[in-house]
Amino acid sequence: MEKSSTLLIHFDKGSAAMANEIKEALEGNGAEAKIDAMKKAVMLLLNGETLPQLFITIVRYVLPSEDHTVQKLLLLYLEIIDKTDARGRVLPEMILICQNLRNNLQHPNEYIRGVTLRFLCRLSEPEILEPLVPSVLANLDHRHPFVRRHALLAISAIYRLPGQAGEQLIPDAPELVEKALASEQDPSARRNAFLMLASCAQARAVAYLLSQTHHVPDWGELHQMTALDLIRKVCRSNPAEKGKYIKIIISLLNSSSAAVVYESAGTLVSLSSAPTAIRAAANTYCQLLVSQSDNNVKLIVLDRLNELKSSHREIMVDLIMDVLRALSSPNLDITRKTLDIALELITSRNVDEVVLLLKKEVVKTQSTELEKNGEYRQMLVQAIHSCAIKFPVVASTVVHLLMDFLGDTNVASATDVVLFVREIIEGNPKLRVSIITRLLDTFYQIRAARVISCALWIIGEYCLSVPEVESGFEVIKQSLGDLPFYSAAEEGATADASKKPLQINSSVTVSSKRPMVLADGTYATQSAASEIALSAPPVLPGSSGSPGNLRSLILSGDFFVGAVVSCTLTKLVLRLKEVHFSKSEANKVCTGALLIMTSLLQLGLSSFLSHPIDNDSYDRILLCIRLLCNKDDKVQKIWLQSCHQSFTEMLAEKQFREAEDIKDKAQVSYAQPDDLIDFYHLKSRKGMSQLELEDEVQDDLKRATGEFMKDGDDANKLNRILQLTGFSDPVYAEAYVTVHHYDIVLDVTVINRTKDTLQNLCLELATMGDLKLVDRPQNYTLASQSSKQIRANIKVSSTETGVIFGNIVYETSNVLERIVVVLNDIHIDIMDYISPATCADTQFRNMWAEFEWENKVAVNTIIQHEKEFLDHIIKSTNMKCLTPLSALDGNCGFLAANLYAKSVFGEDALVNISIEKQADGKLSGYIRIRSKTQGIALSLGDKITLKQKSAS
Repeated sequence: MEKSSTLLIHFDKGSAAMANEIKEALEGNGAEAKIDAMKKAVMLLLNGETLPQLFITIVRYVLPSEDHTVQKLLLLYLEIIDKTDARGRVLPEMILICQNLRNNLQHPNEYIRGVTLRFLCRLSEPEILEPLVPSVLANLDHRHPFVRRHALLAISAIYRLPGQAGEQLIPDAPELVEKALASEQDPSARRNAFLMLASCAQARAVAYLLSQTHHVPDWGELHQMTALDLIRKVCRSNPAEKGKYIKIIISLLNSSSAAVVYESAGTLVSLSSAPTAIRAAANTYCQLLVSQSDNNVKLIVLDRLNELKSSHREIMVDLIMDVLRALSSPNLDITRKTLDIALELITSRNVDEVVLLLKKEVVKTQSTELEKNGEYRQMLVQAIHSCAIKFPVVASTVVHLLMDFLGDTNVASATDVVLFVREIIEGNPKLRVSIITRLLDTFYQIRAARVISCALWIIGEYCLSVPEVESGFEVIKQSLGDLPFYSAAEEGATADASKKPLQINSSVTVSSKRPMVLADGTYATQSAASEIALSAPPVLPGSSGSPGNLRSLILSGDFFVGAVVSCTLTKLVLRLKEVHFSKSEANKVCTGALLIMTSLLQLGLSSFLSHPIDNDSYDRILLCIRLLCNKDDKVQKIWLQSCHQSFTEMLAEKQFREAEDIKDKAQVSYAQPDDLIDFYHLKSRKGMSQLELEDEVQDDLKRATGEFMKDGDDANKLNRILQLTGFSDPVYAEAYVTVHHYDIVLDVTVINRTKDTLQNLCLELATMGDLKLVDRPQNYTLASQSSKQIRANIKVSSTETGVIFGNIVYETSNVLERIVVVLNDIHIDIMDYISPATCADTQFRNMWAEFEWENKVAVNTIIQHEKEFLDHIIKSTNMKCLTPLSALDGNCGFLAANLYAKSVFGEDALVNISIEKQADGKLSGYIRIRSKTQGIALSLGDKITLKQKSAS
């Protein structure tokens, strides 16, 4: 049977055989030997051994000892041994112990008295405590504060004994403690006395607190925390009395203890809605945010500020600059949470001040070399981007500063900058010329493939005048360097060197042919690009001594950038023809563009690079060449107008979605027609401070607008109630299930529907899956027609489907055997762990690459050709191929296809096959299966065996 324990020590080296050794050591005269023996005895008892033979030895040889350590270990021994028999009666030998405890309570040494009083706090047997009460009360007047503070704790523990036992032992305990509190000078003893009154005689504690209103700021830290706890309890039970305590709480906001200040601010927010009180609490949180060095404290304070922002946004708007002072912390979690709070507090009044601060922080990241400067700069860029979208007037002040970071070694930060520039140049036509000029000046610094692709798109779309088009063409031409990209001699040398890839010190794109995850989760055959930003050498415009950024990327095998270059050049040439430029000059530019495109195709089809050009890029460049060679007005309109129109519509849709999200987040609450409304104008204002008047007004407004009802979502709670037994069962049970991230809480209501008293009623639960029951079941006695609330905690170790099952067992006086009522199973679905959230496209792709989302099935086959294998898979599994077999690239030694299966893999399963031909001619690869079916293992035909490799 499990028992409650106040002491826990791990000890796995002992056994019951050590009892004789311990007994011999205790009978000796050496204090050190007794100390070591008592330690072993205590640890053996804590690990389940009984050791009944040691008790008399300890009484004879340990009780008389004057050594303080031995006496302390003796009290620990007495604390953990059984003091009652099986029927709950105190053992006779405990009488011997009572005499020793009485002697200790009258001992001349203060330490012996104090530890004995502390030991009495852990006793729950009235028979043992009764003869000791006079000695305990006598210690209230001891000269040493160590004894007095423990005497107060002992009186509190005795008075709070279960039932009426404590009140019978010390009926006048509250009066004695109140008298001691009035004359006590020791801070810890005063705190213990006040704590006893707060828990056992609340009215006396409240009276004392109100009489000491002006002295509360001078109390000790623990005493102040106890006072705040009492105020919360009193106001929770009687909200009308909170006006008396708000002054005390506000006075504690200036305490020297950070813990007291934090608790005072939290208490003030929970009790009052007055603007003055909320502003004082918010200012306190902001001061803690700057003064505390512990990152955990800062995160907790930011959580409180976030809650204030949700309920009192108007007040928090004025404190946005104080909140942003937390950006001085080097911790990224703190800066991220700070920016999230600040971005929702930005208004037209403070946006200039906020953006100026963010600009200074961006400049700091450039001047200092910290490990995570790139990530911090990325967060700042995203924050400035958000400000500029909400308030376009500030865009002109930040866009040129941020464009200096287009060449940032942090690819994510540079990507955010270029996306910001793309959005700003569309939304602010007046800035178009300056942005294009700045972009062309800084284009040579860009090293990341994705950033340079977006920058090329901006050049192709927004270079509208003839000088801009010519400058754009010249910049691209200089970045590509001399043509062709290689000579015949270099190609031969490369072939002799086994096609060793060219090493370029820049942001290279490691290209390999593998399935590309599209935005909708499907796959496509595409060159997979993995960007690595490396330190780039300084590149001078037009310099032939070092390769240009575009040339470096293309020579590293990134032909997607080459396709973007071709599209940009095509748009620039079409733009020249559209503005009625000189025909001869236009033809000259067109010829230069065609030369670049053909050089790209020549490079892609040669053996100079280890990776040939992919089909998508090849087709795109070929399309550009055909368009420039054959003029078509309809196609020209698509390239110059429709593309830009699609981007405009995308931005409009994004803004519409953001506006809808803001509307959804707006909390709409309703008041019930029969809700009580107090008219404070008809109340007496006599003796009420301005803060109390404000609080009354705010409470009335909350009642009128229904804010007090926002937490009462009873309809959703009813949906989570599960019936565990039938209506005809003698015991009816239902459970309210609450699922958190790491645990599940079951609030089970058990109702006795019989006319008998149910004894030893126990709720026994078991789990299946990655769930673990935390609490052991307890026995209850349930009277006829009565109910009992039982709470069970279950720990979750993974977000997978689990099952909770069990039964209710009880006994009655009429039936000798135990009766069992089987409960319905509770199924914990994975959807209970999932809450809706949104993330950016780049963040989604990064997470997709980082985590293994699909079920992978390894493939081993003797089939020699990719298309033959795919055809066999389709016939064997009755799947439909979404990509025609004729369109699959089976000659490049690689194959990827999206298949749709209903029969083998389950309903609506998406299957992706990736097969690659090895050097020995055999096929290898994997099959990805995305379906609701778990643990897929297939055997297809005699020659092909699919085995599951991993499943997430």
